[in-house]
Amino acid sequence: MNRIVFRRLALYAVTAWVAITVNFMLPRFMPGNPIQTLIGKLTGQVTPAEIRSIRLSFGLGFKQGIFGEYLTYLTQLVHGNLGVSITLGAPVSTILGETVPWTVGLIGIATFISFAIGTFMGALLGWSRGSRFDSLIPTFTFFQAVPYFFLATVMLLVFGSHLHWFPVLGAYNESVTPGFNWPFISSVVRYGELPVISIVLASIAGWMLGMRNMMITVIGEDFVLMAVAMGLPRRKVIMHAARNAILPSIANLSLAFGLVVSGALLVELVFNYPGVGNLLLQAVLNEDYPLIQGIFLVITFTVLVFNLIADVAYLALDPRTRIQATV
Repeated sequence: MNRIVFRRLALYAVTAWVAITVNFMLPRFMPGNPIQTLIGKLTGQVTPAEIRSIRLSFGLGFKQGIFGEYLTYLTQLVHGNLGVSITLGAPVSTILGETVPWTVGLIGIATFISFAIGTFMGALLGWSRGSRFDSLIPTFTFFQAVPYFFLATVMLLVFGSHLHWFPVLGAYNESVTPGFNWPFISSVVRYGELPVISIVLASIAGWMLGMRNMMITVIGEDFVLMAVAMGLPRRKVIMHAARNAILPSIANLSLAFGLVVSGALLVELVFNYPGVGNLLLQAVLNEDYPLIQGIFLVITFTVLVFNLIADVAYLALDPRTRIQATV
């Protein structure tokens, strides 16, 4: 198994290098010039020497060309330097360190909750298909069919503005002092309840239907029929079948967690939540190359890490995967 994991790591290392290269090139094919955008916001006349100094400060070398910029970018990346944001004037790593935890904390937790509830309900619905509990499926698929922006806005107006059940807009009460203290933590949890509920309602149907369909398929296999014929307890049979049915959901979960950052834009726009989604929008609008590269680098490595975790989970849960990988 160690050899298989090593082969996976080598493959992901090559994939990471390709992703880093594409991540570097894409912003430079965008129309516009970030330096000119920055200069346009300055007052007074800017000399050529000052323009050259600005370009060098942000890693956009004056005469080194795109290949030289690429080598500089790789060198800085090895040392953990993601550059300096053109619009915010702060290190990209510092900016991401302040925003990524908000996004991962909110949408990551919501994704895990929807996966856990949806998978559990899907397993039960698949085992007891045709029962009255199947009426839950149209209800949750309705919430998934509704555009998230509309669903979140309605929930914000009804449960936040009119009924005042939840606080609206922001990530915490501004009257509390941010830090590792109970007033701040409880405020963050309270302000995150409505966004989490809206995300769970919008995404739970996919997990539930996927697990239900796989459960129905697995139930018809010989090992489940044999377990039932041997008189094994119902709970053990369900757990045994669910272990095999959950494998595709694990792969989808790795992608879902990988896309947490990139899918945060609508959530953070509706609830005015401080995170990577709003940051990415501002970076694109201002042609902030270093910040765009830093955000997409986080997204890329998140996807790769969780796909690697999914591969290892497959190897641990399904012996057939290990046999096929060694062939």
